[in-house]
Amino acid sequence: MTELAAVKAALKTQAVETPSWAYGNSGTRFKVFAQAGVPRDPFEKLDDAAKVHEFTGVAPTVALHIPWDKVEDYAALAEHAKARGVRIGAINSNTFQDDDYRLGSICHPDAAVRKKAVGHLLECVDIMDATGSRDLKLWFADGTNYPGQDDVRSRQDRLAEGLAEVYERLGEGQRMLLEYKLFEPAFYTTDVPDWGTAYAHCLKLGDKAQVVVDTGHHAPGTNIEFIVATLLREGKLGGFDFNSRFYADDDLMVGAADPFQLFRIMYEVVRGGGFTSDVAFMLDQCHNIEAKIPAIIRSVMNVQEATAKALLVDAEALAAAQASGDVLGANAVLMDAYDSDVRPLLREVRQEMGLAPDPMVAYRECGWAEKVVAERVGGQQAGWGA
Repeated sequence: MTELAAVKAALKTQAVETPSWAYGNSGTRFKVFAQAGVPRDPFEKLDDAAKVHEFTGVAPTVALHIPWDKVEDYAALAEHAKARGVRIGAINSNTFQDDDYRLGSICHPDAAVRKKAVGHLLECVDIMDATGSRDLKLWFADGTNYPGQDDVRSRQDRLAEGLAEVYERLGEGQRMLLEYKLFEPAFYTTDVPDWGTAYAHCLKLGDKAQVVVDTGHHAPGTNIEFIVATLLREGKLGGFDFNSRFYADDDLMVGAADPFQLFRIMYEVVRGGGFTSDVAFMLDQCHNIEAKIPAIIRSVMNVQEATAKALLVDAEALAAAQASGDVLGANAVLMDAYDSDVRPLLREVRQEMGLAPDPMVAYRECGWAEKVVAERVGGQQAGWGA
């Protein structure tokens, strides 16, 4: 197999998971702008996700968020997904939108609140069983706002205890993916603020616990690709929440603010074997002012382009330059790959997969947007908290 053929083969196996909540109305803490044709329930979200997969060919799974995607029959929801050509992906828990969680969820000083939070996480594992989902994705808003508000060490003990109980409930082939975030909504301490904290808990839990890297959850200037390389080296990188940011956790479309960073991350993924392992590539974005489905299609394409460039890095030339101490030569190898126009290559890949060469044009011409605007009249649109 030629080098180019190998790159094409790798791109055809790529899979990017799309988030159910990105198909609904979303916004900032100030305003959520509604759009015509937005899904009214999880079944319609899956219908929209199926269109993304239809035109990109690499978005076969859809992450759910509980209780935003709560239904009476999860097996029926999984069957609906299958009938549309997609599958249920990660199950995301929600321990931040209940009044009881004002002082935390599984780190809360009150045992009754902790029990309630763990019960929700166990419910999410039940949903995994019913839908065939592999991954339970956990993000905790737990933390404190003021020095002395609570005992920092005790909160870590409570976190470890709650995670251990949920970990023991996981079945064969299921994983716990622990996400971290530097700050917000807590402003003094966050109970899972960084990759080191998440890694420490996952290491203690065992092989079924891995770390999720959200590209928007770091301090300015953080070298995210170093974190990715380290977690891959330790076998503890479970997945990504891909998005982009200019200031803090903006949840903009992946690659929007710094496409070069996305390339550098994907190079470390390719270099560390993460592209051919069980690392889950997920989107976690807030489509506030842009149309939902086109934004998700464009996001998937952005990940594809960064991946294609990463796959084009001349590994032998790079290793030789590094070994000889050729600083500028090594950098030039990376820059040559990044500066490559991979759009023609990706158009070829899509055509070989039986897809339209330009997913954005194909979606725009298919009439789905007009169809859902006409049909999705009445009821309550899905959105944050809905």
